[in-house]
Amino acid sequence: MSESVHRSGLVSLMGRPNSGKSTLLNALLGEKVAIVSGKPQTTRTIVQGALTLPDAQIVFLDTPGIHKSESLLDKRMISSVREAAEGRDLLLFLSDATQPVTSEDAKVLDLVKKPGSPILLVLTKIDKLRDKSQLLHRIKQYQALYEFAAYIPISAVANDGLDVLLREIIERLPEGPELFPPDYLTDQPERFLAAEIIREKILLETRQEVPHSVAVLVDRWEDAGKILKIAATIYVERPGQKGIIIGSRGTMLKTIGTAARQEIEALVSRKIFLQLVVKEKPGWREDPAFLNELDWRSTAGF
Repeated sequence: MSESVHRSGLVSLMGRPNSGKSTLLNALLGEKVAIVSGKPQTTRTIVQGALTLPDAQIVFLDTPGIHKSESLLDKRMISSVREAAEGRDLLLFLSDATQPVTSEDAKVLDLVKKPGSPILLVLTKIDKLRDKSQLLHRIKQYQALYEFAAYIPISAVANDGLDVLLREIIERLPEGPELFPPDYLTDQPERFLAAEIIREKILLETRQEVPHSVAVLVDRWEDAGKILKIAATIYVERPGQKGIIIGSRGTMLKTIGTAARQEIEALVSRKIFLQLVVKEKPGWREDPAFLNELDWRSTAGF
């Protein structure tokens, strides 16, 4: 009997903000490697996650939502999207099935299809679609824009269609050995993941005016025996945003800190002491040096 074929490759998740890329990545991996919120531009850098199966290893690259570039931060995010599209074995173009196809979707698709890699259309959030006949209408709209390799409706939250999606991905990957060891999950350092978890809790707890203007840096990561001490600074652009995050008598900051601490403890499998402070840093989204500090790949020499 001949040996079974093993496949491996790089697969980028692309689409507009809030199309469900990070939720899908976490669902496919069965582990949380990307923060999730209902706010646009939650993902700011490429998030790598590897799924190792008996017959395949799929290395997913979650990307920022493709949007209009208004700040230096936005431009860097779009640059990372272009980087994630180049030279990949397969691209997944995610689209929220509950939303109509617009000219903005067409513009995003134009960027995604430029590299020439095969593209699967993944229609997300079908659990929220009351009239399932709309799926066929969405597919026909996209067929008029581009001939995708496959059209796959899914719900990452309800685990619906993910088995079909994985089959479609694997059969299009090249034959080859694993790209990483079987126990490899993500390239993100724990320190960066902790900062992202803190930022996620801020996005989930605060009002619309805060999310785009908040950044988090871990200043200290100290192993103190039985406990891990973490000190982090939350940066905002304006005094009003600082007040929102701190809240009346510090209640909001305490809520954010408690939620973040509990999740970070699960991540590192130990007790932590988490200290958070909030500082104003006007115009940080246009500050190249500060943006480099936020990107762990820059500080690691990548």
